[in-house]
Formats: sequence, structure tokens, C-alpha cells
Amino acid sequence: MKKKRFRFQWGAFLLLIFYGGLFFLLFSRMFMLQATGEVEGQELAARAAAKYSKESAISASRGKIYDTNGQVIAEDTLSYRLIAVVNKQATTDAKNPRHVVDAEKTAKILHEYIPSMDEEKIYKQLTRLKSDGTKPYQVEFGSAGRGISHEIMSKIKAEKLPGILFVNDLKRYYPNGIFASHLIGFALKEENEDGTFTTKGKMGLELTYNKELTGKDGKVEYETDAFSYLLPNSEKMVTPAKNGDDIYLTLDKTIQSFLEEAMTAVEKEYNPEAMTAIVADPKTGKILGMSQRPTFNPDTREGDNMKWLNEAIEETIEPGSTMKTFTLASAIDTGAWDPNAWYQSGTYWVFGEPIRDHNNGNGWGTIQYLEGFQRSSNTAMAHLLKRIGNDVFFDYLDRFGFGKKTGIDLPNEASGKLLSRYPVERVTTTFGQGSTVTPIQLIQAMTAIANDGKMMQPYVIDRIVDPSTGKTIKKHEPIEKGQPVSADTAKQVKEILASTLTAKYGTAKDFTLDEYEVAGKTGTAQIPLGNGNYSWGANQFLYSFLGMAPADNPQLIMYVSVKRPKLKTGELGSVPVSKIFNPVMLNSLKYLNVNPEDVKHVDDTKIQDYTGQSAEAIQVELANDGLQPVIVGSGGKIIDQYPKGPQKLVKGNFVFLKTEGDITLPDFTNWSLRNVLAFKTMANLEIEVVGEGFVDSQSVSAGTVISDSSPIVVKLKTPAESFKQDVETPPEGETTE
Repeated sequence: MKKKRFRFQWGAFLLLIFYGGLFFLLFSRMFMLQATGEVEGQELAARAAAKYSKESAISASRGKIYDTNGQVIAEDTLSYRLIAVVNKQATTDAKNPRHVVDAEKTAKILHEYIPSMDEEKIYKQLTRLKSDGTKPYQVEFGSAGRGISHEIMSKIKAEKLPGILFVNDLKRYYPNGIFASHLIGFALKEENEDGTFTTKGKMGLELTYNKELTGKDGKVEYETDAFSYLLPNSEKMVTPAKNGDDIYLTLDKTIQSFLEEAMTAVEKEYNPEAMTAIVADPKTGKILGMSQRPTFNPDTREGDNMKWLNEAIEETIEPGSTMKTFTLASAIDTGAWDPNAWYQSGTYWVFGEPIRDHNNGNGWGTIQYLEGFQRSSNTAMAHLLKRIGNDVFFDYLDRFGFGKKTGIDLPNEASGKLLSRYPVERVTTTFGQGSTVTPIQLIQAMTAIANDGKMMQPYVIDRIVDPSTGKTIKKHEPIEKGQPVSADTAKQVKEILASTLTAKYGTAKDFTLDEYEVAGKTGTAQIPLGNGNYSWGANQFLYSFLGMAPADNPQLIMYVSVKRPKLKTGELGSVPVSKIFNPVMLNSLKYLNVNPEDVKHVDDTKIQDYTGQSAEAIQVELANDGLQPVIVGSGGKIIDQYPKGPQKLVKGNFVFLKTEGDITLPDFTNWSLRNVLAFKTMANLEIEVVGEGFVDSQSVSAGTVISDSSPIVVKLKTPAESFKQDVETPPEGETTE
């Protein structure tokens, strides 16, 4: 048998070397990865986390702004965001398209319902292409497509536009409309660099306290596979959102509403160039009401011929004769005041410069100082300055806080300027011309007259609260700014101010209230035009009143100014001012239960803290007391209530009693906005309020047990709207003409 000769296979050998080398390299690579966990200088764990770890944001709510009684002034509320699906890939059934089919028609209809979105820009957004020439899957419309109300959303949905979708969103909501708008300001959603949106304060308290009101978003981190499905048993890490802090103001919603209503009425009747008003508590310095005209609605930012600043704080004025209050106080406190002394009225000369009384310098002959003050005589003040002394007088003005900021907790406060370089400037300052002040300075100074000589610093922030813990982060306590005059001086000033309403020659008779004694001083100031010139004429003055009530123990002080009103023939400038001061002061005193002897007491009852007691038993008790109890929950033990007790309530008021268990929706018909919002807060339900006034309808029937978080829409109508509807839809068989 022939022996086979061995033959070396070079091809097989080379293949062995090649694959063996590959195996060695692969083994070495795996060993290195196991040992170091790095590749190309990067940790594999980090790269895997970057690829498969996901996170989603948990939105934080912006803090709420409340009045002194916990009534909402500003809050986040449910709204809708508009989305348009524009890619054909979204449609699987041509008969039921799920993308925008007709961009031109869609743009036209969207513009009809959202006029702030330009039709041409909508069309461009619906037809735009990405950088690679393909269509995006969906598009949005920036800030104009956000904050859409339920009413507008429903109307757009009714058009059945293919591809138009809405998702729930939050927007800043101001339930009271025009309500201390220049004080509260407004906040808007702004787009960040990463495409997200954040609500930011743009004016007023919303801007000043934006940091406190702004919360911090949380996040949820989790792991997915390559197809973005959540991996089983993967850990979720939740960083909870931190909601913004809540701010409680000193404003009282009821008093503020009185003020807004009166100012709106005067604005319509007299069409003035501007108006400013402040209501304050002289015992503490709390600002209970503050407004101005022209103004705006913070929900829409609509307003005409308006300054975007808080005129009560940021703008100075020449106050006119209201300043005589503090000239009088200086004279009394220094012993320079003699009400029965005589002086020559008419014209007073200062180094060749005439100081004239307001009746064209004719005066009233030789009269006593008390009559001169009651007549608001300028020359009386000039003579008093001579008795007081220049330096002493300006020292008193400094004590009263003029020429410097009050320190109120609001931004951009002006300090005003006291002119004293020339003799004529010192004289005109005694009756409020030349030198400038702010309305808030007048309020601060008046607290000293109303409060036995003690001057209180004005403030509007009562406290700042962390809503997650209920802990008060910052609390504002009343601050005494000194005692410019003695208690006896303050008492005398009040008595003399009261006489300007009752005396034969008094200039403040228009401010008399039937049920309370008022003390105060009118003002008629010339308005500077620049270059040393001043306006002149019946409709060319700043008319004002700085007053308090009740005169013997003032509970409220109030400043009102009306600039250039269109007066009727023969009408005094004090009339439009009184049409603001009188109803606001009268209604506010009654609301605060400040009752003179001849006024019947408000029919009220006292509630207690009912926590831990039976809701059913307390319901009967409150109903017997003339109140309207509402149980929020399934009954049993009360865990919370609103309003809190103990306190007095006017009969007919609602009392909400929170218990455990499912919530049954009540009949909201004829409920006020305040009560709906109170129920919403207590029940923690998604309730969207549409309109103003009183409840006319609700989207979910009364008696329904709420088991999910679906939004409930409550529509309100004003009495005027309800009346109009009744007229337009008469009962069957009747007609209207």
C-alpha cells in the first residue's frame, strides 16, 4: 500500500492565524471592558443610561395670590393648548382623516375663533417643512395657541376640522377681572430655549414676587428598551415638584370690589384723564383697597390710554389743598394755631410774588383762621407758615414722611420732592403746590392723624405661605414709623377736618354721610404743564379728597383723586370725587360692622371650629342659624371647613364642611363665583369657570358622584345677561316687541 505523503496546507494555516487573531482581539476587548467598564474613554454604563434612561417632567403650579380672607385673586386654572397634526402618516383611513387636509380652510376658521393668531401665519405653520424637506408630524402655535378657554375649544371642535387636537394646559387666571390690576399685575407663559414653557410675572406683584410664586418642576426617571417600552422591574426615581409659594395680601376683596364699582361708574359718567384711590386701615397700615383708571383686565391685558405703572406708588403729584391737613397739624403741635385769630384773606405777597385764594384772590375780607381753613384759604396757610417758621415746618413734613419713600413692600416707589430753596416755594408747599408727593405718602401721613399721632407704614403683603406644608415663610407685622404729632394734636386736627363738612363755609359738604361722621380735606390742584406753567379751567384740575371715618375713632382712611373730569355746567370738582369716596366708605364701614348708634346691626351669626364633629349635626345647626351649609364628601366626621371659625358671618352665607368619602356634586345654580371657587378648592376637583356673575348652568348634573378627574364646566352669567336671555326667549305663547 502506497503511503500518503503529508502536504502542508498554507491556505488553512493562514485562515487559522486570521480567525485565531480575531478571537484573541475579541477576547482581549471583552476582558478590558469587564475590567474597566470604559470604551473610547467613556463609561459604558453612562452611554447605556443616556440611551435607555428616560425622564418626564412633573409640572409645578405657580403660587396663588389671595386677599386677606383667603379669596383667590390669581391662580393657575385649566385651559387648552392647540395642536395640529399635519403629516399624512397619521391617517390610516382616508374616509376619516386624522391630519390637516385643507390648510387654507383650517387657517381661516382658527383665525375666526382666535383672532390673536394671524391667518397667514397659521397657514404657514400648517404647511411648513422641516430642514430635510419632509413634513413634521404635528405643529403648535406658540403662546397664541395656549391658554384657550373651554368655550373657544368647544366651538373649534364643533367645526370638526381634521387634525386639530387639544391637550389640557394651565394658564394664569384672574377670576375677578378688573381688580387692583396695576397692583396685582399679570403673568404670561414664555417659551424657554429647550421648547418648554414657564409662567413668568410681567408686572406688579406677579413680577415683584415672581421668584416666590414660581415653583420648581419635578421629574420621573425610568428605563426603557430600544423600542422605548418600559423595562420590567426597572426602578423609577421620582423627584416631586415644588409648587410656588402662596401670597396673602392685605387687600379685602369686598372693599376692593366696592372701589372698582364706584370708579368704573365715575369713569363712565365723567370720562376723566385719570383716577387714583386707596383705602387703608389707619391702626395697622394695611392697604385694603387700591385702584386707578385707566386700567386693564389682567386676563386679556386690554386697556386704553393707560400707564403700565402703579400711580399710587410710582407717580408723584402736586397734592393741592389736602396738604393743608399737615400744615394745620404742624401749627397746632407747635402752638402756632389760634383758630380765633384774625388774618387778611385774598392775596399774600412773597417778595413780589402774589399768593392768592381760590376765588381769584378776592378773599373774604378779614376772617378768623378756623373759617379760613374751612374755606380752604391759601393765604391762611401762608400766614401760618410765618407763625410756625420755615425750618420747623419742613421738619414736620419730614416727620410725616414726605420727601422720602414710605418703604411699602412694592417696587419702584417714588419719593417726591419738597421745594424749599426759595421763599415762594416754601409758601406754596403749605397748600400743596410746587412740591410733590405720592398718594401712598398722603395715606401714611394721615394714619398719624387718625391714630392718635402714631404713623403706620403702609403694606400690602400680609404673609407668604408654603402650600405643601402650610408653614408661613414670611409674616408682615404692622410697623410704627414714629409719632409726628401728639395725640392731642391729632384729636384737634380730626375735629377741624370734620368741621369742613359741617360748617357754613365748609368746602367738603359733598362728602357728608348720613350714618357716619367724616373728617377730611378736599384738594383742587393745578396740574403742571412744564416750564413753570400750569393748567387752568373748570375741567383742568386734579380734584381730590383725603378723609377718614368715623371721625372720632377712624377705622378707615381713604384718598381719592380725579384728574380733569368732564364736569357738567356749574358742577364742582368735588362731586365726581365724592361719588367714589361716599359709597366706598359707607359700604366698607357697614361691611366691617362699624356701626353708629342709629344704624341697625347687621343680621349675623357666629360660627365655630367644627373640626372632628358630625357633619350632619352641624349642617342642621348652621341651617337653623340662617346659614347655608354644604357638605363636601360623603358625610361623617368634619376634617376641614371654610370659612374657618370662630368668626361672625352674615346670615345667608355658605359654610363648606369637608369630610372623607366620595363627593356628590351640588346644584350650583345661582351660586356666586366666590362660592364656586371655595367649593373647587375644598373638593380639589377640576372645575372650569366660564363667564362672570352667578352660575347659570353646569356640565355635570347635580347629584352626580364624582369618580374621576374629568373637568367640570360651570357657566356664569351676570344678572344683565340673564335678564336679556329671559327677554329674548319668552314663555310659550308670549311675544316681545
